[in-house]
Amino acid sequence: MTSAQTIEMHSIDPSDATSLMRLASELAEEYRNPDAPEFATTARDLLAEIPAAILNQCVAPRGAAVVLDRLPIDDMLIDSTPSSWQTADTCPALGFAMTLIGLALGEPFGWAGQQDGRLVNSIVPTPGHENEQTGASSSVLLSPHTEDAFHPDRAHLIMLGCMRNHESIGTTLASVRDVLAGGYLSPDEIAHLRQPECPILPDDSYVGGDESQAPAPVGTLWQRDDGACLRYDPAYTPDSTGRPTWARAYAKLEAGLASVSQLVALEPGQVLILDNDVAVHGRVPFTARFDGTDRWLLRLNIRLADRDRPAAESFEPGFGQVVVRPYSEVLV
Repeated sequence: MTSAQTIEMHSIDPSDATSLMRLASELAEEYRNPDAPEFATTARDLLAEIPAAILNQCVAPRGAAVVLDRLPIDDMLIDSTPSSWQTADTCPALGFAMTLIGLALGEPFGWAGQQDGRLVNSIVPTPGHENEQTGASSSVLLSPHTEDAFHPDRAHLIMLGCMRNHESIGTTLASVRDVLAGGYLSPDEIAHLRQPECPILPDDSYVGGDESQAPAPVGTLWQRDDGACLRYDPAYTPDSTGRPTWARAYAKLEAGLASVSQLVALEPGQVLILDNDVAVHGRVPFTARFDGTDRWLLRLNIRLADRDRPAAESFEPGFGQVVVRPYSEVLV
């Protein structure tokens, strides 16, 4: 059972899309990366140059996710898919377009301990990381998860923009609200999952931080004004301390999310905006070629000023991982 409103498709007029990408290309040539201080100080002013019709589409999802369809990407003109995030030393024009859209939505940010603090991350298969539970993997299922679930300052919205996806490799997407609407969990099981039971650890894409911190248990389900939310990353949740009743409820939640999961095979130029409190996302396995033609996504984190989370999260140190906020001074 899945809700028809889980994923919304927002069509962008081709002429408006071309206008935005022309601006983004000029910015990419001038600034190279959208976290450049010179760009950050003027970025908000550039919103006036984006077609109004696109700005009207830049809204937080009413359900789990929105797909903006689409910005023009020519596979013959873009660079080869990087072999890792380290070799992606400049940001493509799509990343600048995503940053401007992100500014229209809220505050884009990065992580000091992830991809050298870059604002826009390249998600590409990387040799030697095929079997990890990170965006650099390929040959294993990337388990559905809340992005950066370990941290209280995790993004409210996640943007995934497609540069290349020749094989139509799918992003998985599942809404906790579809799980609850489908009756996959009993009231008692929901109550168990609302209690702080097990911690969530940083994933393997992070470096640095404070590994000496004692992991604190966190709740899996919680309530926002507009409905149920979750905080979920089973691959990084050590469950040895969980009570049997909690473990059974967690397993049923996992099964429920799998049952309502949808597959979104992003096409070049499409941008997925997902609610990181409502939806979990992952990726199906694929065989990477490492020849410059593999799947290439760009990721951007967005925080919203008007969103609240459980008060207990404000006391979490987040394993010492620090948010990078290049636009905090220019936002009002």
